[in-house]
Amino acid sequence: MELAGPGNPFSARDRLCFGGTVANQTERLVDTNGVTLRVTEAGESGAPVVLLAHGFPELAYSWRHQIPALADAGFHVLAPDQRGYGGSSRPEEIAAYDIAALTGDLVGLLDDVGATRAVWIGHDWGAPVVWSAAQLHPERVVAVAGLSVPPVPRPQAPPTEAFRKIFGENFFYMLYFQQPGVADAELGSDPARTMRRMMGSLSPGDHDSAIRMTAPGPAGFIERLAEPAARPDWISADELDHYIAEFTRTGFTGGLNWYRNLDRNWEIMANPPAATIDVPALFIAGSADPVLSFTRRDRASELVTGPYREVMIDGAGHWLQQERPDEVNAALLEFLAGLPAGAVS
Repeated sequence: MELAGPGNPFSARDRLCFGGTVANQTERLVDTNGVTLRVTEAGESGAPVVLLAHGFPELAYSWRHQIPALADAGFHVLAPDQRGYGGSSRPEEIAAYDIAALTGDLVGLLDDVGATRAVWIGHDWGAPVVWSAAQLHPERVVAVAGLSVPPVPRPQAPPTEAFRKIFGENFFYMLYFQQPGVADAELGSDPARTMRRMMGSLSPGDHDSAIRMTAPGPAGFIERLAEPAARPDWISADELDHYIAEFTRTGFTGGLNWYRNLDRNWEIMANPPAATIDVPALFIAGSADPVLSFTRRDRASELVTGPYREVMIDGAGHWLQQERPDEVNAALLEFLAGLPAGAVS
């Protein structure tokens, strides 16, 4: 169905930005890898494919500023609500959300459009998905770009074991998310509060969010996020309401189940088909992103053996492609333009 019709979640400002490609932007359901994904699609069939993988707690809608720019640049863009989110399947089994399943879903999208390879781009949790895809499915990856979460080598110990050693009795949200039902109830009790605080507290200006996230005490995750004094200027009321409506309908369990596979993913990535990422790779992050306070960027060279570049956007927070779309689009388009001739086909 055409997204320009009634119920279109894209704002009027975004629809105006589509230019010549708006008629080609559609939303459809695709059966892939045992699930059904709701996919936003733009650009010409047969053009080089770009996959866009969103993070937590987000949707394909998080790429609303990038989809038209990439389509206008001549790419066939596929942006799914990933499994557990939005209009896509939400399997009950926690193991259904491991990295093999998540990357396999996106490989299935390539098969659906008859594409052999694509450029894989991910944000937040979508970044580890695309970094991992370059190792699990190297034959399907032309190049890879991650936003907000850098490529890091596989740790020596399972992640939850390492986190417990690092944080001890202190709070750490990834450990809090491990117990089924607990974070689900907290985040789902008031989706409007959850989305307001997440979109506001991980934006520039909240300098204490990382400290609160590791402080001892019984408070949950959302309790530790400050209530923003005002809605961030990079997201409209209608755009925020779209997220709230979707998570009110679906809850947060699907996305939380991704975190519950951290140790399983560690096992899966022990001996992937490709030991390193040897395709061109790009990392983009905001200098004010609190996630970078506990995520190392200096070990990328241990994992990425192909051409690698970092772009830091001064003053940007975690919701990078929504906060600073023009700069993100420019970095992505420059990266795509710099790929070897014939690589993107």
